[in-house]
Amino acid sequence: MNEQKPTFKEAMEATMIWCKSWENDEISDEVISDRIGELIKTVEGARGFLVVSLSIDCPLMDRFPDALIFQLRSSGDIIVDLTVKNLAMSSAMVITHHDNNDSQEIQSERIKIRCIELLKLLDSNQVKKRLDVLLEATKGNGTDLKFIKKWGYDDKQINAISESIYEVAT
Repeated sequence: MNEQKPTFKEAMEATMIWCKSWENDEISDEVISDRIGELIKTVEGARGFLVVSLSIDCPLMDRFPDALIFQLRSSGDIIVDLTVKNLAMSSAMVITHHDNNDSQEIQSERIKIRCIELLKLLDSNQVKKRLDVLLEATKGNGTDLKFIKKWGYDDKQINAISESIYEVAT
């Protein structure tokens, strides 16, 4: 992997390997957390990490080792922003998959739950600020409106996104 700036693909591949090694007790919480900390310094690295870690069967994002939480909180806005976007997308996809009677609904629900739980562990001020921006977009206003329109979410999906935002606060 490129030590300086991993590509999205390199970050995904590294995350898969590290999660498997961690799950098999081949590397410690601290080792995987340090590796992830390096990976998430760039947006592409963080995107690759989240795409894999939120969706695969590895329980890393269900257990959240303290060392990992430290690294994720240290990343600043990158992880908060990407996790909020993943929350929106997975919330909307739960509706799409449900309406289409698609078995992927379970996967999207798991990603949504992991995003909610992760956001509860990150810096509360950063999370609130970022969620407020997304919430404004669900009401038809603000900078995230472009994001909402880009994906063509319907009213049902937008409502699901709003509900997920409020779940973070509970």
